[in-house]
This record gives sequence, structure tokens and C-alpha cells, in this order.
Amino acid sequence: GRRTGPFVPLARRAAEFLSSPTGPRVAVLELGGWDSHANEAAPNGATTQALRTLDAGLAALSEGMTTAGPWRDTVVVVASEFGREVAINGTQGSDHGTGGAAFVLGGAIRGGRVLADWPGLAKANRFEGRDLRITTDLRALLKGVLGEHLQVASARLDSEVFPGSAGVRPLGVRA
Repeated sequence: GRRTGPFVPLARRAAEFLSSPTGPRVAVLELGGWDSHANEAAPNGATTQALRTLDAGLAALSEGMTTAGPWRDTVVVVASEFGREVAINGTQGSDHGTGGAAFVLGGAIRGGRVLADWPGLAKANRFEGRDLRITTDLRALLKGVLGEHLQVASARLDSEVFPGSAGVRPLGVRA
């Protein structure tokens, strides 16, 4: 069996809470284990295990909410607090970098798309020659989800949720 720690049971419990008509509309789940710098592609390495755990947790969340019915109205955002350097380091890992990726899924999402200006991985296209170039502000994605899905007013997003972010336009992600 896979070692997933408390994340999968937590995702199952979140599905129960979110599926309840009187339950919360938003949940935040945290999964550690991503800050590895060595052997990231190893079959039993930390990054591989973190990806397996994330996969199992998202499956548990989806299954729990599909059974109860609300999956069709669900938006899930998976994002990291930091990026990774493009090049592999001397220990077959990667070091901290600036760019990363966010994944958006759920029944309320029109999927199958990549929403980005892909700069490529050539050294000349990297930020400072080493990192994936940032082309989309994560706040734009979150503003799109919060505005479209939860109906949070633009003025509140600009001033209270993400203060000083009026210049960051929401990214549309829904179906």
C-alpha cells in the first residue's frame, strides 16, 4: 500500500463536510513533503510519494463529493507556495525557483486547457537564466475562482482579499 499519511483521510472528511447542506463552502488542505532537493524522480523518492499522496487525496475528495452529489458544483485549486529551478542539480533534484504551476479541477470547471503564456524551458527564456518565467499572477487565478464561483465582488477582491491588486485581472476558469 501507499504511504499517504493523514492527507487522504483528511480529504475524505473534507468531502463529508463540504457535501453537507449546512457545511462549509470552502476548505483548505495542506500537504507537505514537496521541499526535496535530491532524487526527485526516484520511484520511492519524496517527490514521487508526495505526488502519489496528492493523487490519492484528490481522488478521495472527488469520490466523496460525487457520491453525495455536489462535485458538479466544485472547484479545487492545487497550488504551491514556491517554484522550482528548471535545471536538475547535482543530487538529481531541483532547488527553489520562482515559477510554478497551479491546477484547477472539479465539476464546475471547463477543463482540458492550459491557461498560460508558455515561455518554454530554453535557458534564454528562463527568468535569470535558471527559473521558469512567471507569466500569470496566482492572484489572477484565485480572483477568477473567488469571483466566478463564490461571487465575491471585484472591489472586495482588490481591496480586502488581495490588497492593492486592482491591476491584476481575474482569470476565468469556470465552465
